[in-house]
Amino acid sequence: QVQLVESGGGLVQAGGSLRLSCAASGRTISSYAMGWFRQAPGKEREFVATIDWSGAITSYVDSVQGRFTSSRDNSNAEGTVYLQMNSLKPEDTAVYYCAARLVPRSSTTVSDYDYWGQGTQVTVSS
Repeated sequence: QVQLVESGGGLVQAGGSLRLSCAASGRTISSYAMGWFRQAPGKEREFVATIDWSGAITSYVDSVQGRFTSSRDNSNAEGTVYLQMNSLKPEDTAVYYCAARLVPRSSTTVSDYDYWGQGTQVTVSS
């Protein structure tokens, strides 16, 4: 079993930055692909970013490309994944979730992920 805990969400003005963290416990995530997803009220959960097991390959949804960066640290405890969010916009407001996929290769599909965190709220005011 893998437990994932997100942190770093909050309220920020448009144009500001936040850094989300996703800490794993119970089992190392060093060989797993990780994803970031978000869900706004009344909308389906959507893909935001994914990073492969090594951290060398990342992918982003078009709406955050150039503003968000995903990274990971496989050297600490069970591993941590980060999402640096810059130039935030009101439309980025959502609950952000990290997820683990029990294979090294990344995916943009919600159903490909096996473990999920509880989510952290990000609110961007205009």
